Amino acid sequence: MKHSIRKQFAGIFIGMMAATVSFTWLINTIFLDDYYLNEKQKNLIQVYETLNKAEKTGQLDSEDFYNITMSNLCSRYNITGLVVDIRTQKLLAFGADEEQSKRRLWDSLLFIEHNPQKILQESNNYKMLVITDKISKAEYIDLWGNLENGDMFLLRTPLESIRDSAVISNRFLGYIGIIATMISAMIIWFLSKKYTKPILELAKISQKMARLDFEAKYVGEKDNEIGILGENINLMSMELERTISELKSANLELTKDIERKERNEEMRSEFLANVSHELKTPIALIQGYAEGLKDNVTDSQEEKEYYCDVIIDESRKMNEMVRKLLTLNQLEFGNEIVSMERFNLSELILNYLQFVEILVNQKGASIELPAQIPVFVWADELKVEEVFMNYISNAVHYVKEDALGQKKITVDFEVKEKSVRILVFNTGDSIPEESIPKLWDKFYKVDKARTREYGGNGIGLSIVKAIMESMNGAYGVENKENGVLFWFELERA
Repeated sequence: MKHSIRKQFAGIFIGMMAATVSFTWLINTIFLDDYYLNEKQKNLIQVYETLNKAEKTGQLDSEDFYNITMSNLCSRYNITGLVVDIRTQKLLAFGADEEQSKRRLWDSLLFIEHNPQKILQESNNYKMLVITDKISKAEYIDLWGNLENGDMFLLRTPLESIRDSAVISNRFLGYIGIIATMISAMIIWFLSKKYTKPILELAKISQKMARLDFEAKYVGEKDNEIGILGENINLMSMELERTISELKSANLELTKDIERKERNEEMRSEFLANVSHELKTPIALIQGYAEGLKDNVTDSQEEKEYYCDVIIDESRKMNEMVRKLLTLNQLEFGNEIVSMERFNLSELILNYLQFVEILVNQKGASIELPAQIPVFVWADELKVEEVFMNYISNAVHYVKEDALGQKKITVDFEVKEKSVRILVFNTGDSIPEESIPKLWDKFYKVDKARTREYGGNGIGLSIVKAIMESMNGAYGVENKENGVLFWFELERA
């Protein structure tokens, strides 16, 4: 990602690290010399004050004072010194073990005002100078003058070592800064992944939510601010799914309410006419056979049982027809509540196909199942099952052998961008083209004799039509080369 948080996060910290090291190096380069110089001046003043204090307490002539106190101070601060007792003209040197070093300090004290010099500090009792040795050309800081008892003194510390230390320190700091920046950059780059990964996960979840896919949930750490955000997104996802489900249900109910009043009277009249027509035949059969039994038209026990079987079979068909008519009536009058919900369509279909497998086997047919992958839709699950049941029932009753002598029923999906089409195909005879538009009418039968044979009453496809229109879904039928294909479409989730 071009502008990823990880890159920005790492860039900011790496930049701050590099800027901090660069700033430190710059400050070190500019001010380290002066800082060291000031510290050396403080060291020289400290040794001078120690000498004055020793003079007041009478320790100036003590060998322990020079061997211990002054020796430690001079070793610590890299200082050499000389004190001249003006009464005895005795030279007392410290920090310089060789006689030659003592003599050099004495010569410097005698001719100090004739050497190139830069005054750093000056008071009534001493001067602090930067001098250049004529022989070695080395630079020193000298503090010379008189103690409070009048004795002359000279304190010296080399300046060249200060500058060398500053140069080495700056170079070392530069190397360490570069290495530290590189190591920090790698550590920050890998650590930033830990914090940006859950953010990217939340971004993907939000993208799915924007497409109304509420399956994804945040499952990362929940003990920090990102975890709290993830939990809130999970709650929002569940609430959105519930709200959308309610809105879709409410929208469908509103649509049906607008149409319901206009259709009720017409449908009531049509319903009564159709019921009267369809019930005439079974009622006449039941009446005829029942009267025959009553009048003892036959003495054969076999024929009497046949009469009873006809009465029972026709009663069953009437009962099934009444049940379907009531279902259809509720759908067409809008009394059935359509509950839109999100569910796995493939799971529903596979479960129902297992239930009707025995009927398919009895017909000597085979059934091809769809791929077992999750296909989620928005619809009323029970009504979708009713539609699919009617399609499968038709396919089982009308399946015939194809040119290869096979009886096949095929169920499949076509997953589109916004919808899912469910296909139910069976080998067998084609439907006459003039009958296709009438298939969805109540009580319409293409082959009345065959429909009557298996107990059909021409209501099943009318129920399919009513259900699909109640959910604003498409449906249809097509003749194929070796059979018939029924289909219906649902909104993809």
